[in-house]
Amino acid sequence: MQTAGPLLNGNFEYAPNRSQMNGSRVMGKYAIPYWKVAGFVEYIESGAKQDHMVLIVPEGRHAVRLGTESSIQQQLSVTRGKYYSITFSAARTCAQSEKLSVSIVPGDASGGELPVQTVYTSSGWDSYAWAFKAKQGVVSLIIHHGDDQVDDPACGPIVDAVAIRTLSPPHATHQNMLINGDFEEGPYMTPGSPSGVLVPPMDEDATSPLPGWTIMSHSKVVKYIDAGHFRVPHGSRAVELVAGVEVALVQEVATVPGRSYRLQFSVGDAGNKCAASPMSVQVATAYGGKRVSYESRGTGGYVRDKLDFKAEGNSTRVVFYSTGYHTTSDRSGTLCGPVVDDVSLVSVSHPHARRLLR
Repeated sequence: MQTAGPLLNGNFEYAPNRSQMNGSRVMGKYAIPYWKVAGFVEYIESGAKQDHMVLIVPEGRHAVRLGTESSIQQQLSVTRGKYYSITFSAARTCAQSEKLSVSIVPGDASGGELPVQTVYTSSGWDSYAWAFKAKQGVVSLIIHHGDDQVDDPACGPIVDAVAIRTLSPPHATHQNMLINGDFEEGPYMTPGSPSGVLVPPMDEDATSPLPGWTIMSHSKVVKYIDAGHFRVPHGSRAVELVAGVEVALVQEVATVPGRSYRLQFSVGDAGNKCAASPMSVQVATAYGGKRVSYESRGTGGYVRDKLDFKAEGNSTRVVFYSTGYHTTSDRSGTLCGPVVDDVSLVSVSHPHARRLLR
């Protein structure tokens, strides 16, 4: 399989045969080329309406909608033991609490549950990332929509633009004890997509689409952004904290009790009209923290800062979160926030105090 790109018919532009459909509902299990469907699955064309509401197709002219207790599935050829991220776009259509679950078979039984009730962009849809470690060379990707307790069985999110990327997690070094501190390794981003990719909360033992980092929250996300569409402080990727105090970017690192460390990082804005005066990020470890404020005009830029601390345990948790909630100044309702990038942690030695000469 290619290391990065759309799945076979991942944008659903290859249509099912009309003989295997009843209106917009897909009746044949294998009617959509390269996919297997189960339950109430609809094949949606751009411009289709539901109760006078135009249904949003994220990419191209076609997508699928997953009704109550329905799923789409595709078999993937992967390399056993390697890590992969799945990216797809989703748009909510009915219930406020719509969720999608993503799983790999064979794989971890729990899979991942992605809340799609919050719309982070003005387009009406968002791209999401999820990751897994391949346990066999051939696996099945399943995207499932459960029961949101609505009366209409057709109600459910629209799914489109399903893609995959092989992850190559970097290693910690003496120059940086953190893994992937520059965020250059992460999920697939559709070329030309201007909205970034949302990374949802996950269990601490789950595979992360952002190697090295865990997203901690009940239902909120962080946004993975690229230099092609946003301003990033360093390199070509960064993370935007778009959900205020409800989500934290976390990494746990091995430390030596009694040793001193320096955490350095950049805080800025993505050049996406996210103006705030100030915009603040709380940076914390178990042994200290600080609030870093940045005067954002929404045009790009950043400040560099540091946090010194002395470890008291064999591991230290590094935490970043936004202290406020922000939307872009264009009145589109797009959620935004401070950007974090270029994070490094090193051990530092403090010079001994000079002895007083008598």
